[in-house]
Order: sequence, then structure tokens, then C-alpha cells
Amino acid sequence: MLAVMGLPSVDALFEAIPADIRYPEIDLGPELTELEATERLELLAASNRPVRGTPCFLGAGAYRHFIPSAVGTILGRSEFNTAYTPYQPEVSQGTLQASFEFQSLICDLTGMDVTNASVYDGASAVAEAALMAMRLTRRSRLAVSGNVHPNYREVLQTYLGPRDVEIATTEIELGDHGLKERDLRELVDEQTACVIVSQPGFFGEVQDLSAVVEAAHRAGALVVEVYNPTSLGLLRPPGEWGVDIAVAEGQPLGIPLSYGGPYVGLMSCRSELVRQMPGRIVGQTTDAQGRRGYVLTLQAREQHIRREKATSNICTSQTLIALGVSTYLGLMGSQGLRSVAEACWQTAHYAAGQLAAIPGVQVVTPAPFFHEFAVRTPVTAARLNRLLLEDGIVGGYAVGRNYPGLDDVLLLCCTELNHREQIDLLADRVSAHLHEQGHLNGATRSVEGVTEAVEVRS
Repeated sequence: MLAVMGLPSVDALFEAIPADIRYPEIDLGPELTELEATERLELLAASNRPVRGTPCFLGAGAYRHFIPSAVGTILGRSEFNTAYTPYQPEVSQGTLQASFEFQSLICDLTGMDVTNASVYDGASAVAEAALMAMRLTRRSRLAVSGNVHPNYREVLQTYLGPRDVEIATTEIELGDHGLKERDLRELVDEQTACVIVSQPGFFGEVQDLSAVVEAAHRAGALVVEVYNPTSLGLLRPPGEWGVDIAVAEGQPLGIPLSYGGPYVGLMSCRSELVRQMPGRIVGQTTDAQGRRGYVLTLQAREQHIRREKATSNICTSQTLIALGVSTYLGLMGSQGLRSVAEACWQTAHYAAGQLAAIPGVQVVTPAPFFHEFAVRTPVTAARLNRLLLEDGIVGGYAVGRNYPGLDDVLLLCCTELNHREQIDLLADRVSAHLHEQGHLNGATRSVEGVTEAVEVRS
């Protein structure tokens, strides 16, 4: 290899790397026996605080739900957890059938025509949807709701940073009556490739998307909806809103938190847009003997060997995690998913009512909301989280990390795993800590419409 490259030595091969970091010395300490290493690792693991059994109100994109034990059992089978989506599809019919079933389930869930065999995660799905819309419309401007998850918007910026793309984002303001977003329709013009909205929004609000979808289509732009898959047990699916591309993080559907991954991105679209959809799509067909079989379809070879002509650099799929999603949906069924969604909605609204009754606490997410809502308190969210952690409670997401000026806003999440006793404990400790900090002299702020009904799916 060195001869072909015209290099005299291996050291010359690595000259591009600064010499002082080429061979760093790493102090690993003395060598350990297996017994000693196991004890050391167990000690490190014990310093973590397990979420299981702990009152946890942290969501913001990764959600704690009950996962039937059958999901892990099926994913642990060797024929699944060692399989990889093959380049020669005919040799792995089982893997392809699992992907086909996943696609079918997500189409049923979203009301969309086509789903791919998954992308990496929710954030990459948003970015891939934007690139897809730009190819379809031949435009280079995006209108993005400020209510889209801030991490997703950061990934979008990373994808599009090297390109000449304008990303216009609405502002989120906090007024006397709560959070308010600038009208997204004001950012839509004749150069807009797509409008990216979130349902529910990052702050939990459920909105009527009709006007935004109509305005975008009138301007010739596509609409990308970022949805919460659990919410579709209650809310109108993306297909009924008339959106063009629907994307989501599939983690709430049977995937544990796992320190942030691996997760699975869900991506669906209208059938006429499918040739610009990235990733893999599995189709069902019959062979020469009329037997049912599965193949990769609309799979451009450029995805693998001519990347400069590919629709995306994603040429793999989160097949194993997608199988977990399929297993969860198959076990829960439509009624089971609806029951989970109803429980999430009920616990969140009960929690909002309990917290709104505390003097000085204001629920700032406009109703209706699904299973997340934001509250404003007299102390910073970071400080309140530290105080709650001392009580053994995992609080919410400190919104000020991503939204300047909202340091006193805390985003809380409730799922079917948050029992009434946990919520009452949260409200009690928040009240106690505000009293200790001398912030309980103000008048009680009520939350208007906390129990308003959301538009439920029939």
C-alpha cells in the first residue's frame, strides 16, 4: 500500500495528524482480573440513578412508557439481533418481511401512503425530509416552526449548513397569558420548499394545522409534520391533515430510553413523492412459482456506489429497533395504543391542574396539550430541578437551554407510568420548595382550559 501511494513509511501515512496527539499516552491503571474489572464496572453503574421506580417527569423527545416483556424477548432472538438488511435481498426473506410489516404498521398509524424501512432517528428524519422537499420543489428556503424540537432544528442546520439554504424560524414569546408563537404562515413565500411543523409542539400544544397546510400548498411548498407516534392513539394522523411528509422519533413505541439510543426514525410520504424518499423501501411481490416474497424496491444503486447521485447518504436502516416498534404495535393494537394515549392525556392534565393551583406557578402551554406542558415558576428551572432531585424526583426539561429568556420555564411530561401519587408528590415538593425560597406570597394563577378536549381520532 505504501509503495502504491509513494510513501516511505507508515509514519508518513499519518503526517496529517499532529505529532503531539498521534500516539497519546492513556493512563489505564494497573491491569485487572475479570473479577476486579466486573466489580469496578458494577460500582460505576451503581452511581447512575435508574428511572424505573423513580418519579420521572422528563420528556422533551425521549419518553418513558411501559414496554411489554415480549418486545425484548423477540429482539433478543439470534435470528433477529444478528441480522442486517442485506444487499442481496432474496437471501434474507425474514428480515425483509419484518421491515415490510414495519412499513405497513407505520402507514396504518399515520394515514400516509408510503413508509421507508426507517432512518436513523427523529432528528435525521426531519433533515432528510427537508432535503427531499428541496429536491422535489427545486427551492432552497425552509419555514420552520420554533415549536419543532430544538435538537431537531440543530441537526437540520448541520445538514444544510454547507448549502446555500435559508432557514426561517418563528419566534416563541412568553407573555402574560403564556407562550405564543408567531404565525408561521407569515414566513411562507414563493421560494419556500417546505414548511416544517410539529404536532404536538415542543411545549406540548396541540394545534389546528389546516391553515398552515393550506397556506403552504397555495405557495407551492410541501408540508412536513413532526409527530409524536403515541399521540396518534388520540389525535388526527398526518395523512388526514393533508401533509406531504410525516416524520417522527419511534422510541416511544416500545424502545427503552437507553441513554439516548439507538433509536429509530419514522418517515412517510404521499405515494407520488416516493421516488425522492431516502433510505430503503421493502416491497411485496411473487416469484416465478407464484410464491409470496419480499424485495428491496426503488433502491437506487447510487445509494451504495455512486454517492454523489444518491438521494441521501443513508443506505442502511435501524432494522432491529424497527422490529421492536412493530412488536410493540402488534401487541398493543389500536385499542391498546388509544388507552396509552388517553392515560398520557389524563395524567398530564391532572398534573397541570395540581401545579397551577400553587401560588406563583403558571402553566404557560396553551390548551389543549397532549402529555407535555410547560410551567413558569419564580425560580429558575435548573434550580428547581436540583431541589426536586434531592427529593428523589426527576423533574422536567429546563427550557432556557434552548430558548433564551425562558430560564424560569420547565417542560414537564406525564405518561401512563406517572401515577396520581407521583403527581401529588411533585406538586407538594414544588410548593414546599417555593415556600422555602420565599416565593409563595403571590396570587394563585389558574390555567385556563386545562381540561379542554383535544380533537380525538375516531
